[in-house]
Amino acid sequence: MVFEKVKKIIGEQLGLDDVSGVTPQTSLMGDLEADSLDAVEIIMAIEDEFGVEIPDDAAEGFKNIGDIVKYVEANQ
Repeated sequence: MVFEKVKKIIGEQLGLDDVSGVTPQTSLMGDLEADSLDAVEIIMAIEDEFGVEIPDDAAEGFKNIGDIVKYVEANQ
């Protein structure tokens, strides 16, 4: 499932021990306190994992993890 892989990548990039509370509604910057560098690294890791390219303008429109998952699912 795309969401589970994305959640795992986010946990690894942010050094989170427990990602069980991460939901599609979770905001990277608001809820997980990721900074812009973290966000770029997460997007790059997701691109590598799924073989998709996420343009900057698309990435800037992501409000939560569910938005990232929807983009990946639509562009795989």
